Amino acid sequence: MNKEEFKVKGEELLAKVKELVHEGNVRRIIIKDEQGKTYLEIPLTLGVIGALVAPVLAAVGAVAAMVADLKIEVIRDEEPSGDTPEKK
Repeated sequence: MNKEEFKVKGEELLAKVKELVHEGNVRRIIIKDEQGKTYLEIPLTLGVIGALVAPVLAAVGAVAAMVADLKIEVIRDEEPSGDTPEKK
């Protein structure tokens, strides 16, 4: 698994989460404040993406309204290693 972190302002949070959800290779999104306190953890499996997007986005919007500066930790699937030819 690959891990990335983004810093966003509260008003940018919802747009960034929507963007990450649509990327497809994201497995988990964790929203934290600047001190590292976790506000929301979103597992993104195939079933969750279709069925629970609206309530999850509502929760993200609520977090964005409460906190000004946030960090988004993104856990992605690793790219398949078979796609690139080995260099010799």
